[in-house]
Amino acid sequence: QVQLVESGGGLVQAGGSLRLSCAASGSIFSFGVMGWYRQAPGKERELVATITNYGSTNYADSVKGRFTISRDNAQNTVYLQMNSLKPEDTAVYYCNIKGGTYSRAFDAWGQGTLVTVSS
Repeated sequence: QVQLVESGGGLVQAGGSLRLSCAASGSIFSFGVMGWYRQAPGKERELVATITNYGSTNYADSVKGRFTISRDNAQNTVYLQMNSLKPEDTAVYYCNIKGGTYSRAFDAWGQGTLVTVSS
């Protein structure tokens, strides 16, 4: 069983910064792509950013230049540094980690952490 625990959400004023963390635990043999997604009220979940195990990154156009995704494989953790936050960034943010245990592949999701940006 692989579990993800997110932290770092909260309330921030527009222009401010937050850093989200997502730590994985369990019998994990290897990691693949890690990513962050978000879901605003009344909207579908959307991709924010992903990072491969080689460090290649991909960002939604709406966050390019403001958000940075990073990973620490030794700590089984993926991060999302969010700068210059805007009210439209308000959403529940979910981490997603793909990889393998000693017996099977996994595609795990965090519980979600709320980010609220006030104007």
